[in-house]
Amino acid sequence: MKSSYGVRLVRVLLVLALAGAAWVAQAQTYPVKPVRMIVPFAPGGNTDIIARIVVPGMSKSLGQQIIIDNRGGAGSMIGTDMAAKSPPDGYTVLMVSAAHVINPAMVKKLPFDPVRSFAAISKVADVPSALVVHPSLPVKTVKDLVALAKSNPGKLNYGSAGRGSIGHLSAELLGSLAQIKMTHVPYKGAGPALVDTMAGHVELLISSMPAVIGQSRAGKLRMIAQGGEKRSPAAANVPTMIEGGVPGFVVTAGFGLFAPADTPRPIIDRVHAALKASLADASVRQRLSGEGADPVGSTPEEYEQFTRSEIDKWIKVARNAGIQPE
Repeated sequence: MKSSYGVRLVRVLLVLALAGAAWVAQAQTYPVKPVRMIVPFAPGGNTDIIARIVVPGMSKSLGQQIIIDNRGGAGSMIGTDMAAKSPPDGYTVLMVSAAHVINPAMVKKLPFDPVRSFAAISKVADVPSALVVHPSLPVKTVKDLVALAKSNPGKLNYGSAGRGSIGHLSAELLGSLAQIKMTHVPYKGAGPALVDTMAGHVELLISSMPAVIGQSRAGKLRMIAQGGEKRSPAAANVPTMIEGGVPGFVVTAGFGLFAPADTPRPIIDRVHAALKASLADASVRQRLSGEGADPVGSTPEEYEQFTRSEIDKWIKVARNAGIQPE
């Protein structure tokens, strides 16, 4: 019995050793063919733009072409599910937006686990949010806005790209932290919400900075705060929400790179190194900055921790706002 058990154990260990050796050999030669980068949105959006900025440098570093595969639909879930179910061999990676960490708060049954179904590679870039108001609103600072909202509970209207959008939950986060009550006016997309804010049909909007900075500079909107941990160079004269008196308010749209779960670590490290090489290029950094994005290039561990903390944050915000997942 003991002898038979010993033989089986040796066989198991041998199989595991051979499998490990095969993975190491594959990682050492990786990549030997083009890599597919799934972007779970239609072409032209922020996620697609950022992917197309960093891909050429990554392709150069890897020595293989990276082909962008746009798979939009269902709030990014179609493409994300496709990536989750792809072979963990390094030939499929996934570029995500803030939707990846917001969907768990809004969708009752995701077809994948936003953490366990993936191997984190890196946060690629951060796009800070911005709080803008119609110029006719008599506020110049966040403290002014909070005071006005407290004296007029429920009377200030904020627009968003729709239920569960980052603009919706960001305003709910502001309401929770500042203890104010505002009325949500959802639109079918960021564009209509922006147009109605400029027209004065709603008083304020929290949106990605690139979407509103031009209108703010033109005087069509007034930017009174930005949502990053520190001020973006694109709006260096505008204080952060924390500086404006709302501790704990940090909202950025984090764009990041994942691979399917169980992708070997040497391959993850290879893709991570290629991304870092791309982000180190001055022209890439300049193009990202031109889109209002701050290059990051975090470690896989840092990006996984960011993903977990953001999921927890938005679930809490939705729960506090009485928003039920559907």
